[in-house]
Amino acid sequence: MNIVVVFKMVPDLVEELSIDKGGKNLDRSWLRLIINEFDDHAIEQAILLKEQIGAHVTVVSYDIDGVDDVLFTAAAKEADRLIKLPGDFKGGVNNHTLARCIKKTIKELQPDLILTGVQGNDDLDGSLGPLLAENLGLPYVGYVSGVQFSENNAIVKKEFPGGLIANMSVNLPAVLGIQASESPPRYVAVSKVRQAMKTASIEEGEPVELEPSSGPNIVRMYQPEVAQRATMIEGDEEEIAIKLIEIFQELGVL
Repeated sequence: MNIVVVFKMVPDLVEELSIDKGGKNLDRSWLRLIINEFDDHAIEQAILLKEQIGAHVTVVSYDIDGVDDVLFTAAAKEADRLIKLPGDFKGGVNNHTLARCIKKTIKELQPDLILTGVQGNDDLDGSLGPLLAENLGLPYVGYVSGVQFSENNAIVKKEFPGGLIANMSVNLPAVLGIQASESPPRYVAVSKVRQAMKTASIEEGEPVELEPSSGPNIVRMYQPEVAQRATMIEGDEEEIAIKLIEIFQELGVL
């Protein structure tokens, strides 16, 4: 079983985000990037499958700040192969462009299964998984929280709103959008990551050229405008009830 995991680096939302002077992008001069949370679960799910059935796991991303650390961390978790795609990704990349960039590398790897996070906090043009599937001509299942195999099929647990779980069979090869791995992403000690840096190597794929016309055309980004929209009602229960009725009548709902 040949498994490929594709991950993205996304803005750390713990940090304060600001917009650059052009007004169309985040200010990336001080932007801290971390692995997308759902992609981390995708890597963990791949490692779990390797432990269960002896799969070969390749982890793929693009060359941007912090990506080497994530790749070596994946190696410390026993990923077999690490690949990053060189290119001018410093200004960010939308998912349409990223799917096209990664398409050739994935085809060359000939995977049975492709895993990626179900979504990212910087998605503006749809999730990466469905776009990858479209470019590769493969089936896609998203919001997956478990994977097993039966001959040439993958049996996946797909979550629906309301806590409903469906067991679905999908023909391989296929792309899965992982919402949660079957167990939380494992912690890897810094010493183990440093050891992986000495023993593992990161391969560079063919340089890729970004397509500026791919994805949405961002006209403007801006911080939400502060507005006073809350009305605090004081008084006892009867006074509050009377005031609420007056407000509802003014709004025309009573």
